Amino acid sequence: MSNRFFRERILESIDNPTLQTALDNNTERRLKGRAAAFESIPDWRERRQRAHRIRADVIEHLDDYLAKFIANNEANGVIVHRATDAKEAIHIVLGIVGADEHPHQQKLVAKSKSMVSEEIELNHALEKHNIRVVETDLGEYIVQLRHERPSHIITPAAHLKKEQVAKLFQEKLGIPYTEDIPTLTATARKVLREVFLKADVGLSGVNFGVAETGGMCIVTNEGNARMVTTLPKTHIALMGMERLVPKLDDLALMLSLLPRSATGQKLTVYTQLLHKPMLGQTRHLIILDNGRSKLRNSPLKESLYCIRCGACLNACPVFRELSGHAYIGRDLSIAPYPGPIGSVISPGLFGKNYVQLAQASSLCGACKEACPVDIDLPKLLTRVRAGKVDEERGKKKDGAGLTWSTRLFLKAFARLATQPKLFALSQKFASLGTHLLSPRAQWMRLPAITGWGYSKDFPRFAGKTFRERYRKSEIANREIPLQNMIAEQPANIPTFQPANLIDQFTTELTALQGNVHQTDNVTQSMIEYLTSKNIKKIYLQPNVLDETLLRQSGIDFTHEPDPEIIVGVTKAWVGLADTGSVLEANEELRGSLLPEIHLAVLESKSILPSLPDAIEMTKGKNAVFITGPSRTADIEMTLTIGVHGPKELHVFVDDSNSG
Repeated sequence: MSNRFFRERILESIDNPTLQTALDNNTERRLKGRAAAFESIPDWRERRQRAHRIRADVIEHLDDYLAKFIANNEANGVIVHRATDAKEAIHIVLGIVGADEHPHQQKLVAKSKSMVSEEIELNHALEKHNIRVVETDLGEYIVQLRHERPSHIITPAAHLKKEQVAKLFQEKLGIPYTEDIPTLTATARKVLREVFLKADVGLSGVNFGVAETGGMCIVTNEGNARMVTTLPKTHIALMGMERLVPKLDDLALMLSLLPRSATGQKLTVYTQLLHKPMLGQTRHLIILDNGRSKLRNSPLKESLYCIRCGACLNACPVFRELSGHAYIGRDLSIAPYPGPIGSVISPGLFGKNYVQLAQASSLCGACKEACPVDIDLPKLLTRVRAGKVDEERGKKKDGAGLTWSTRLFLKAFARLATQPKLFALSQKFASLGTHLLSPRAQWMRLPAITGWGYSKDFPRFAGKTFRERYRKSEIANREIPLQNMIAEQPANIPTFQPANLIDQFTTELTALQGNVHQTDNVTQSMIEYLTSKNIKKIYLQPNVLDETLLRQSGIDFTHEPDPEIIVGVTKAWVGLADTGSVLEANEELRGSLLPEIHLAVLESKSILPSLPDAIEMTKGKNAVFITGPSRTADIEMTLTIGVHGPKELHVFVDDSNSG
């Protein structure tokens, strides 16, 4: 019965023209963006294999890495909690938020994207205790208003068109109906800004934990994660226990693959590294097991290598027709993790309720090709189908993920396939049989038995077998030159030498709608810019500009971050030439976060080639690599600049000490 409901949900998705249009838009742009981003690293295959080895090492020695990570977090002043399951994790969060203190006084939790929170259904649990939880990622906010689960790991509202979002905002937020995506985004910015500033608690996920430093890396494009981790007095980070890398160098490698695979970017707009709590803040880290230990000791262990980029979802021809909401369990619940990786992780973590999801795959291998850490997903999917989810407990049941009729067919096929002559003869007889079964065998009630004719056509066999046609072909005995078997490397990749790192930095940042101003007198150039915009007061990080000259020019300033001030001026530690990023750290982070316009001062001699050259500078610090102004593409994959973070980024490159 459960398989029937699963098939019905699949057919509903396929027959929904609005959904199909939305999914096509998402897929096309994601795939094109990913291909373009990987062209800039021609050694990506080698990086992919290194990443696979790192993830394998972490999972193999997870207990040791966790112990080191926890010890370093505690040394950093972070309060660490271990949660065995969802119930324990929720209990810990309720205790931190203070659900039992002043129960009639509603607490406010500002939340950035966290798949772990979806996994444990945290929002629902908090709301039952009179705690208001607001999703602050634009896509997550949209699906929360619709009372839905995210339909995609990276793009939660990928299943919706702008007309649906427009109607939603009209009904829920009381604005006039508009399909203008920048207007819809600006509305969300205005509503959620108040949430950030008033929240009692900020809650986030963790993309990577760094064992050697205790650092927590969080990557976002909108700026909401920066808000929830730095503004509230209490920050809670939720992390799956497997999300570790050994060292900062390993993190740099992962960050060269994750954004390219997820969103087609060389580096996410905001790549945060959190170590110590902010001044006056308490930070909690909750490390969740929730079935991961069981999964680690099962034939599906390799699925724990996943870095949650969503690339396998975009590559999968099945997911691209269904969206995440079609991936339902036997109890009709939507799986927290959809797509190829979800079809392994969901049954691996939550058991037989989701074992049927492995049938929603063609096993074409596209997911493996797309995976930035080279997880063999087709192999894992076949293991789920073969019932090897709980093998370590002695519960193996061959074909547990299959219907009885399919298991019977596969057993018969195995007998034929192991007898070459019998198999060749069976191919001849199959030709006659398929003439009776094609194109849709409704009259034989095959849908209820196999699914053929219900959601797919039974193809006719060719008149001759492949072996017969191959033997008569001209290529049967032809030798293929070795060089033709080697994949081509991307051509025409621009290269930059150290002498023109400034040019490369400028090219990259300009492509991201950022602005670069080269100058020998930073203060004077700043004054000219501010005067041209008629700006009279700014936030100014101490010891960055000539404050006397600013006053003489009639420009007031404050050293305290203020949400009412629209321009913030900060000092960048370094710039990254290959991504157009700037690095900022410690308490000045708030000054570059709240204003609509961020002006950063960068010495030209501090521009480095790439992330690995700068990553060690973040050790022990709260730091962020900023790569352009904040942005989103959560509504119809339409790029919109300026979400929760600054709408403009201007980098003033100081050449005064270049000689």
